[in-house]
Amino acid sequence: MHPILFLAAVASSATAPAPQEAAARPLQVFKMQLGGFTVTAFGDGVFELPTDQLLVDPRPGEVAGLLSRQHQPVVQPTSVNAYLVDTGHRRILIDSGGGSYFGPALGQFPQALKAAGYKPEDIDEVLITHVHADHIGGLAAQGVRTFPNAVVRLAAVEQAFWLDRANAQKVDASVRATFDAVEGSLRPYLAAGKVQGFAPGATLAPGITAVALPGHTIGHTGYRITSRGKTLLVWGDVMHVATVQRIDPAITIKFDSDQMQARTTRVAILGEAARDHALVAGAHLAFPGIGRFGKVGGSWTWTPIASSASKAVAPALAAGAVAK
Repeated sequence: MHPILFLAAVASSATAPAPQEAAARPLQVFKMQLGGFTVTAFGDGVFELPTDQLLVDPRPGEVAGLLSRQHQPVVQPTSVNAYLVDTGHRRILIDSGGGSYFGPALGQFPQALKAAGYKPEDIDEVLITHVHADHIGGLAAQGVRTFPNAVVRLAAVEQAFWLDRANAQKVDASVRATFDAVEGSLRPYLAAGKVQGFAPGATLAPGITAVALPGHTIGHTGYRITSRGKTLLVWGDVMHVATVQRIDPAITIKFDSDQMQARTTRVAILGEAARDHALVAGAHLAFPGIGRFGKVGGSWTWTPIASSASKAVAPALAAGAVAK
């Protein structure tokens, strides 16, 4: 079916692991210091993204050509990452993984959180980059809030858009199931008075600022984390398939609500990140999804901060990387 419904495409992927295989996979946890903060990356799992059905070529055949030249498969394994910022005073989670919406492909975040030494009750706030199901699916299970003490915060315009089902025809069919995910995952926090909207550029906590990155969704937001002169930008879904989008950032994906704006945002933030040699963290960059972009010629390079980091829990926790 074209376009594939996002949730159905992932959950029914022929390459998704069986439940027993998913349970056997090592948990993905990586901790690093960012100034006086501790940042922990969690892998919620990996889904198979069919580039031939979901990526939008500026020129016909471009994506297939780029993948072929790099000996990459058409169906790209795609990480789903979430991040926890422990300031020493508050524990602030950025996104929550896919929960049960994606079958066995995702849903590892709760176990990874426990392995890192945290409980759901420890989370004070959850900052949402946008409300697609792979970012909010872990907020609740069967109508019960996963993080009972947390306030969920997201861009006010994002909240307003996805709570109104009249907007369903304004987005691609691949993400219309998001409206259902909002009901199941965000509504329990709304009912408890635990959802707060914010405006672009808002300071959400000392050292944490919202950065408007529109295009993927109307209120898509990144979070700039700064402590003792060290900075990390958690940028959500600025990039889905780095293999091709770092070579040509004009390549978009059907999930993007506004293709042109998503392209413009990506080019601008890549340029800023390369210029400043800044650390970025991406939800769909290979785990732990943290590193730096540079620019060589007309394309961007990607250097992971921990290219050799183990995906097993114990070695990852022992790594104790320090942002430089």
